Amino acid sequence: MVMVRPRTGDFVYSEEEVIVMLQDISAFKEYGVQGVVFGALTAAGDVDERLVRRLVSAAVPLEVCFHRAFDMTRDLKSAWKTLTEMTGITRVLTSGRCKDVNSPEALEALAWMFDAARLSSTKVLPGSGINISTIPVLCKALLSHGLDEIHLSGGRWVDGRSVHRPDGMGMGEWSIWKTDEEAIR
Repeated sequence: MVMVRPRTGDFVYSEEEVIVMLQDISAFKEYGVQGVVFGALTAAGDVDERLVRRLVSAAVPLEVCFHRAFDMTRDLKSAWKTLTEMTGITRVLTSGRCKDVNSPEALEALAWMFDAARLSSTKVLPGSGINISTIPVLCKALLSHGLDEIHLSGGRWVDGRSVHRPDGMGMGEWSIWKTDEEAIR
């Protein structure tokens, strides 16, 4: 699955940004990807149904995952209803509307979503803060509700190779994010 997001920041997009998203989806389809991941909201914090339908239509026949923009919606149940009633959304990537999936509030929201997902074809994909030490808690809380997949980076920060490190340049830290093969296994 490939992320379609023209910029950082909020999830309220201009028409110019939408054109870029549509072009990206078209290119990814040509490359033969399994699916695309995106999210779009209104300024009021609801799922932007019109835009999401437009993007889903462009993505057919690919799988479509609505990403963690879901966690920024103003109402969990309304956003869930909107997405699950929309043809073409196969997954919703969510932290349970918290910083990560490990808080009691997140686990409660995720349990509700998994239970609600039994009535739809849309799957819940928990993500954010998942690692080797948090997977057991997640499984204990959610396996009985239908948890069958998770999203994690499987990475860690490692010291970069640069030995020349000027101070105050404002270009990021000297550490780099690397996939940790052992964490994934």
